[in-house]
Amino acid sequence: MRAMQVRDRTRVNAAMEAMKGDPFTGDITALKGPYQGLFRRRVGSWRLIFELDPERRLVLVHDILRRSSHTY
Repeated sequence: MRAMQVRDRTRVNAAMEAMKGDPFTGDITALKGPYQGLFRRRVGSWRLIFELDPERRLVLVHDILRRSSHTY
């Protein structure tokens, strides 16, 4: 897999910073099937796979994946 470029890393970091104020900002989709309960946020060709813990006001990022036909 290709390493994340500086420009991509900057965009992903900015997306995660924005999620501090509102975790549903941006292109967010609830995942289904074996990933039910998780969400994905699209950031260019990268996907942030995360879950929310509303009681603790916490966003848990499980993975940051480059989008492909086998991502999820």
